Amino acid sequence: MQATLHFPAEVLLQAQNIKVLFLDVDGVLTDGGLLYSDSGETLKRFNTLDGHGLKMLQKAGITPAVITGRDSEPLRTRLAALGITHAHYGIEEKRPAAEQTLRALGLNWNQAAAMGDDWPDLPMMQPCAFAAAPANAHAEVLARSHFVSRLQGGHGAVREVCDLLMLANGRYADLLGAYLP
Repeated sequence: MQATLHFPAEVLLQAQNIKVLFLDVDGVLTDGGLLYSDSGETLKRFNTLDGHGLKMLQKAGITPAVITGRDSEPLRTRLAALGITHAHYGIEEKRPAAEQTLRALGLNWNQAAAMGDDWPDLPMMQPCAFAAAPANAHAEVLARSHFVSRLQGGHGAVREVCDLLMLANGRYADLLGAYLP
């Protein structure tokens, strides 16, 4: 089965041996906007394309891991619904949390990818074999990424990276095939 998606060959080669994808939340899994209810609860909007991509990524043998500076019940509920078990909440320094996850998975930085959108994400992105950013990321993050999604955070950028990783690791076609007659 031929994939409809196409990515530059050098990007696919860079992402070929990835086994874990570190993700920020605000600006990556969401559009970065914060909505507050009358009671002061923070509300977040998640994209279902991103969610399905993360489920497929897990089926492809790549572990999604979330490292975020915030913590909320809606976020925990969404990650649980996606089956994401490696999550660090309320983290200001993301690199040590990523290192902890790598140790737990028995992996190293050469097997890691990360997607972030702002300065606090750079320490977790820089040592990774593959760094990605949504289209609306800060200029310093865009400049240090191997791949920049054509989509914005919270609007399918994570799905695009999931698809790229599945293609690079040779799993995209068989996973897609399960949905085709």
